[in-house]
Amino acid sequence: MDSPSNAKIKSPSDTGDAPIPTSPISASTDQAFSRAVQIMARLRAPGGCPWDREQTFDSIRRYTLEETYEVLDAIEREDWPGLKDELGDLLLQVLFYAEMAQEAGYFCLQDVIENLNAKLIRRHPHVFAERAGVENSEQVIKNWEEIKRTERARREDMQTSILNAIPRALPALMEASKLGSKAASLGFDWPDVAPVFEKLEEELSELRDAIAQNNFAEQQEELGDVLFTVVNLARKLGLQAEFALRSSNMKFRERFRQMEISSGEIRPLETLSADELEELWNRAKARERKELA
Repeated sequence: MDSPSNAKIKSPSDTGDAPIPTSPISASTDQAFSRAVQIMARLRAPGGCPWDREQTFDSIRRYTLEETYEVLDAIEREDWPGLKDELGDLLLQVLFYAEMAQEAGYFCLQDVIENLNAKLIRRHPHVFAERAGVENSEQVIKNWEEIKRTERARREDMQTSILNAIPRALPALMEASKLGSKAASLGFDWPDVAPVFEKLEEELSELRDAIAQNNFAEQQEELGDVLFTVVNLARKLGLQAEFALRSSNMKFRERFRQMEISSGEIRPLETLSADELEELWNRAKARERKELA
């Protein structure tokens, strides 16, 4: 890999790739992107922003996760102006990591982009290479997974487990779903949904036992098993647990907001009894059903 100091831009002929058509706005986009890279470098340079200069790979990890979820939120709300802003914030994370990596001599932003370009071309042979086309998106996914397996097999640091290909840094629900899918691809899976419910009942029973024994460590372990089983139930149903939970979160927010509005007709929410709060919750649910009817 070229070092940050001597990296050069490779042309299509350097890699044997067919020329990629350029967009009419590519020049202005390149200029804007270069400006963003320059601004990030200036912020991290001596005399730049004290906060930006203090950041490390570890310190900005949580911001990366937050920005990713804010992108998802904008998409779910179909807030397109907001999505434009959130995508910029997410891009900032990439620029931040690349700038810090270049400072440390690990790699530079150009390395990141060239690696992405090569991967996209390599994993789309039906577009960029002389290979028979694909009939549908399912075939594309099948080819993509096959190419990924070939790439992993060629690595010198061959993984000791097929599950090691799934990043541990994923959100827990997403990681659980991918682990279940990977195991299922090898035949290690429930035949249908019914036994998953049986497994869920088993895990809930074990959680109840741990609670009865007042064993915190076992409670945490058994709760994790319950959540893992629920995620796999979602997978068997063809659902995404992450998105299902986000939808429930949004529903809870809206119902609770209605409770706050209704409590104004009585007295402050925090002064209400449990029965009164339950009544407001049921009223919010009834209102929701009426609006959906």
